[in-house]
Amino acid sequence: MFSSIQGVADALVGQQYIPSEEIATVLFLAERLGKPVLVEGPAGVGKTELAKVWSQATGRRLFRLQCYEGLDESKALYEWEYAKQMLYTQLLREKLHDLLAEATSLADAADRLAREEDVFFSERFLLQRPLLRAIQADVPSLLLIDEIDRSDAEFEAFLLEVLSDFQVSVPELGTLKAKVHPAVVLTSNNTRELSDALKRRCLYLYIDYPSIEQELRIVQLKVPELGPELARQAVELVQRLRQLDLRKQPSVSETLDWARSLVTLNAAAIDEATLRSTITVLLKHERDVLRARRLRLSDNGAGREEYGETPR
Repeated sequence: MFSSIQGVADALVGQQYIPSEEIATVLFLAERLGKPVLVEGPAGVGKTELAKVWSQATGRRLFRLQCYEGLDESKALYEWEYAKQMLYTQLLREKLHDLLAEATSLADAADRLAREEDVFFSERFLLQRPLLRAIQADVPSLLLIDEIDRSDAEFEAFLLEVLSDFQVSVPELGTLKAKVHPAVVLTSNNTRELSDALKRRCLYLYIDYPSIEQELRIVQLKVPELGPELARQAVELVQRLRQLDLRKQPSVSETLDWARSLVTLNAAAIDEATLRSTITVLLKHERDVLRARRLRLSDNGAGREEYGETPR
């Protein structure tokens, strides 16, 4: 348990994650209050990465549930390994034959089989999915429910019960309760509005694109081989790109990929030729690439736009 917000920030920095004061504060409160954290923001700003480094910083085992359209309760919780059950049935055929040999009727045979159901519907045949693995973990864990906005409203409603009680019901086994309550982080790219009921159960955190100084710190931490002047020039240009009306803004991870590309190419500066040949590391749509290639770099690397393009 962390004794201060600064302790949380230091722990994240120790995992090479540069947190804002708001991030450190929300995680500190989540630890103290035992609440899930809902993290929203644009794609690529480090929401999933935050959950990963938080599990490492706190020594928790990470369980990740990737959400998608059509995800339902059975795919998130568990399913029975029918192939394994059938294999055991074949291997135990002689035992089953002995069991049913003295049955006097079909009903009697069915009753005898029913009394043995626990053999085939036991945890040895239960294939646990991420939600159930997190609930059943006997060590401190962190459950990452990634991109919850991609799932259906019905699945979101199902999650409310799980997050409230940290228990699930398996008809054949009964109620399975959490041995150690996991920490929970939910992420959302804001593609749809989440319910008030879900938000009410969580502490809320919005992560936006970092400022120039924050992103520069990230680049210097993750790509220390890139010289300080070139690192600043690269970050400033990425920040300018995000001001354009692009279909997809360059993410922080793409900034890091570009920084590593500049190191690989032994670039001494970001000139016109370098920008034109590497811009696709940052931008992934042709329209965005064409628009960005209209940038003309000034002497200090800031850049100005040609052909009447206007920032957003």
